[in-house]
Amino acid sequence: MSDPNQTGDVFGAASRASDYIEEDTVGAERLGRRAAPRDEAAGLRPIPPMPASPVQAEEPVEPPPSLAVVPDEVAEEPAAERRPVDREASASVLFGGAAPVATVPTSGKATKGFRGALASIGLPIKPSAAETAELAATAEAEARRARNETTIRQATWTRAVSILVNNPKGGTGKTPTSLLLGGIIASIRGGSTAIVEFSDDPGALNYRAEGNPRLGLGELVRDVEHIKTAGQLHGYTAPQTSFANVIASTGRRERLTGEAVLAVSSVIDEFYGIRVMDTGNQPTSSAFRGAVAVADVLVIPVLNAGDSVLEAIQLLDELRDAGGQPAELADRAIAVRLTDGRPENESVREEVARLLHDAGVRSLHEIPYDEHIAARGQLTLGSLNPATRDAFASAAAAVVRTLQEAVAPASTNNRKA
Repeated sequence: MSDPNQTGDVFGAASRASDYIEEDTVGAERLGRRAAPRDEAAGLRPIPPMPASPVQAEEPVEPPPSLAVVPDEVAEEPAAERRPVDREASASVLFGGAAPVATVPTSGKATKGFRGALASIGLPIKPSAAETAELAATAEAEARRARNETTIRQATWTRAVSILVNNPKGGTGKTPTSLLLGGIIASIRGGSTAIVEFSDDPGALNYRAEGNPRLGLGELVRDVEHIKTAGQLHGYTAPQTSFANVIASTGRRERLTGEAVLAVSSVIDEFYGIRVMDTGNQPTSSAFRGAVAVADVLVIPVLNAGDSVLEAIQLLDELRDAGGQPAELADRAIAVRLTDGRPENESVREEVARLLHDAGVRSLHEIPYDEHIAARGQLTLGSLNPATRDAFASAAAAVVRTLQEAVAPASTNNRKA
């Protein structure tokens, strides 16, 4: 049999260990233990005190970095050495907006020509003045493209808006302007744009648009009172790769009236946010007057030719003479100057710009020559030259800004501002 005293010695050590409390732990009273060692009479020996550790010189400890506390030396930094905070750009990134456009560097190693060849083997050769200027132009073009797309994408209104494209002179590019202007807006905004033919008689919109729809404007005028859903209206359209929808004449139809323009516009505005109207050459017709009545912005396509610009100026004069809403359209007019490939005189170009300016045109946008437009076939945004697309995007951004002035915008309250 085992000795009872030996058993007490074995478990006594465990008991003594449970009574030992370090100084930096919770107090013994809170744990329900005795702080003092047991009496020696109980047969347990007290734990001798721990020898004191030798005192060592304390080394300075650098505090860990903190986001809450800014060191004094940083707080006292001269303001001139700090980088300015671009709050608008930061808010755009922080809250899910588009990131600021990075500036293309205008310095560094050369990449073109003989200087570029030397830089490619490791020599510190900087770009030439011509290459530096090209890089700067590229950076500016990218920044301008981003600004235009942001303007077009983020614009809002409290109702559907309408763009009237007209020049009484035929052959000035009304249909290409309608298709490409509306297409650019739809491609950037993701759709909700209808391009409709509001000329007195069938025009070229159906031929220049993509697709071969079975139903068009004539059938829509006939059935307009029965259109109750977006699905029904979609059956009269030609969907485009730009995400726009074209409503044009698929064949012969009755002469369009102002009443028909108003009825069709009302139905389109129920299901589309933006309506682009390709109109005819008769500014005194019922259909044109109906289009003017439901328009918010006037876009005038012109060429570098006397008859083109003089007819445009005559249109502006007639709208101002009518007063009221037509006069407001004239005061907000935007011109788009296309180039059809024919020889042009620089003095004529300057005179056209001067006449439009004197007539009160808000802005004139230059569209470069593009073989895809000049071919007079179906138009697609993907087939345009990049410079042409950028030019139409610039014109579209100007149109959107004008629409924001003309039509009450959505609430301006912005928690991110």
